[in-house]
Amino acid sequence: MATLLKAKENITITDFKTIQNLLSQHGIMIAQWEASKLLANDASQEAILDAYAHELKPFMDKNGYATADVINVHPLTENLMAIREKFMKEHTHSEDEIRFFVDGQGKFWFHLDNEEILCVTCERGDFMSVPKNFRHWFDLAPGYFVKAIRIFTNMDGWVANYTDSGVDQNYNNSHTL
Repeated sequence: MATLLKAKENITITDFKTIQNLLSQHGIMIAQWEASKLLANDASQEAILDAYAHELKPFMDKNGYATADVINVHPLTENLMAIREKFMKEHTHSEDEIRFFVDGQGKFWFHLDNEEILCVTCERGDFMSVPKNFRHWFDLAPGYFVKAIRIFTNMDGWVANYTDSGVDQNYNNSHTL
């Protein structure tokens, strides 16, 4: 179940409905999907997508998404710190960023227009949709274990447009939930 941190105020919110309402005010969608299938760390992308096709296919068809893939990282993943680093710089995307957390945990950091910083820790069963052009970054920590389905309209998949604002440096490694 997701947890939200209002970073500048150091306020943590654990009530899911409150988190949903707060994020929806900024166009961010969070929901709970069934994550009933446990898969091995080395499960193939195809096995993971097949296991959740009953949720994915209707969502993708209804909303016009073209493709999905899987990010499956764990402490033994080759080049783990390099993978983590590319996500931890503030960026935007030219399409919505959609994730369904099959297992593990990760933190979405959001840089709001009013300069407020929110951090949402997502766990197994959390479904997140971040609107295109929304400033954010993502951290694999604390457990360096994330197994998530990524859904795209663009067949090229995850493409970051880095802002180079440096705001992420004020928060990376300094807050935990």
